[in-house]
Amino acid sequence: MTQTETGSRTRRRPTTHALDAQTQILEAADTLFYREGARAVGVDAVVKLAGLNKMSLYRQFESKDALLLHYLERRAQRFWGYFEASVARHPGQPREQLLQFFRDLATRATHPSYRGCPFVNIAAEFPDPTHPARLAVATNKTQLMERLRALAREADSPAPERLASGLALLIEGTYAASQTYPPGHPVVMAAVDTARTLLDALAPGTA
Repeated sequence: MTQTETGSRTRRRPTTHALDAQTQILEAADTLFYREGARAVGVDAVVKLAGLNKMSLYRQFESKDALLLHYLERRAQRFWGYFEASVARHPGQPREQLLQFFRDLATRATHPSYRGCPFVNIAAEFPDPTHPARLAVATNKTQLMERLRALAREADSPAPERLASGLALLIEGTYAASQTYPPGHPVVMAAVDTARTLLDALAPGTA
């Protein structure tokens, strides 16, 4: 590597100020995209909430679509943080790990600011399945199915694909119900008992 190459790379390294600006913009986008929808929110609203200007935004993100992808990446990390926190509460007990996830999901879904799954919301906003945001949605859902299948196998289910599919459908239903019923409604809270029924039927050895 030449000195010129090294110097060039050093100059491109984000400064602390740039990283702070990026964080401010991402936090503002996270709040607005989730609460109001990505299409409904313009970059003017994002920079206003961030306390910055458009130039600052475009220094960090080449386009609104690029910002949207960073938002989805951030939301994916948050989702998996929730998921793994639920799993960690019951080491070596896949049935209880799954039930804990549904308990925690139902609890989150009762919060007045809960707007359901950000990936479902984005899928509804962007009908083109080839749009980069839709590809990020597909990745999240594929990874979720893989994780559910793994837990179903760990639970010694004789039908891990059926169990994982049923649990995935229940997760999506909980997301939807959280937006069409009041916070804490029995329909939303029924997610835990319904998950237990699925596990009793398709992983009876863990009951």
